Amino acid sequence: MTAGGAGDSGRPAPRMVAPVRWPTGLRANETGEPSGALESRGAPTLRYDLSLSENPFPPLPSVVDALEDCMDKANRYPEFLPKRLPQVIADHLGVDADQVVVGSGATGVAMQIMQTLPRAGAGFVYAAPTFDGYPIMANMIGLRSVAVPLDPHGRQDLWGMARAVDERTGLIAICRPHNPTGTVVAASELKAFLYSIPVRVPVVLDEAYVEFLGAADGLDTLELIRRHPNVLVLRTFSKAYGLAGLRIGYAFGAPELVRRVHRLQLPFGVPATAVAAVRASYAAEAELGERILRITTERELLRAELRRGGIRVPRSSANFLYLPGRDIAPALARAGIVAKRYPDGSARIAVGDPAADRAVLHALADRPTAGMRSLRREDSRLLTLTARYEPTSRRGPRT
Repeated sequence: MTAGGAGDSGRPAPRMVAPVRWPTGLRANETGEPSGALESRGAPTLRYDLSLSENPFPPLPSVVDALEDCMDKANRYPEFLPKRLPQVIADHLGVDADQVVVGSGATGVAMQIMQTLPRAGAGFVYAAPTFDGYPIMANMIGLRSVAVPLDPHGRQDLWGMARAVDERTGLIAICRPHNPTGTVVAASELKAFLYSIPVRVPVVLDEAYVEFLGAADGLDTLELIRRHPNVLVLRTFSKAYGLAGLRIGYAFGAPELVRRVHRLQLPFGVPATAVAAVRASYAAEAELGERILRITTERELLRAELRRGGIRVPRSSANFLYLPGRDIAPALARAGIVAKRYPDGSARIAVGDPAADRAVLHALADRPTAGMRSLRREDSRLLTLTARYEPTSRRGPRT
């Protein structure tokens, strides 16, 4: 089996890179590129890239077969404006096709929403830290970012966000589960929050990781969009379905809201492979469920071991873990593990690959402070420290 591939056993295909030595005096940042000085002499070999909350498994076999079947038509343009894919998704959700808008991953759809719904210069309210794409795209479009810090437990402060809404607010984003902490806003709290928001203010409910939610955290999104015509539910096939490279995302909500977002639908922007992949993915939900179970089981095993080692890892309902601590990201970097890094030293890592998870445990067990003491309750403040993070790079969002 080659690096990054999968054998007949169905083992995950870890995101691995050929052994390349970084130049002496440099280290990897969250993009996997050299930047800055090493904390210790010598340069580590890049072993695992866990920075992008990717599914460690390749696409489901039936999805691969469906993609291969349509490749002989790759010389043909797809539909000028997508009609088949919104219909396939709408049929699966139980909504009308005019309630669905599709695009290049959830990021592409979010960009369309941010360009069409709020006016230029309007306020964009979100919890911080969050998905990097939101503040980056807000800056590109000319929206005014209004970042509300997470609470000490890594949860979104919905009432703090509600207080931040004023007459200049043009858009709100709520992540469920939240990125990067994996925490989940209670359904009852979310509903109460939405009732407090003026109907003129659009709300994006970002459910990029919804497939990883437990049954107790379920939410009737169809009822939600019926009661709140200002809500758009944003989803992707990049995470649980393992199709990040195909860039398939969508949002659904009230027809009038979707119609406004459709105004920036990119012609020829959705390939025919997307239709084939989505149909096959929906038909293989039993196999998908098995993979999700394997990923979430690994997540819980890893979280338990990390907490035993004194790291206050929040309970996650996604395919990643958030590791608060000033020495976490440096320790991972020294071991050749690329993580999504935050200025205070905390990190977010993708989970699901047992070999990568073991490497994380070894890397953190070797850090100087490991085993000295369990973190105290007040150390949960580390979560709020990362709320100061505002991406300055315009190179593109990190998912």
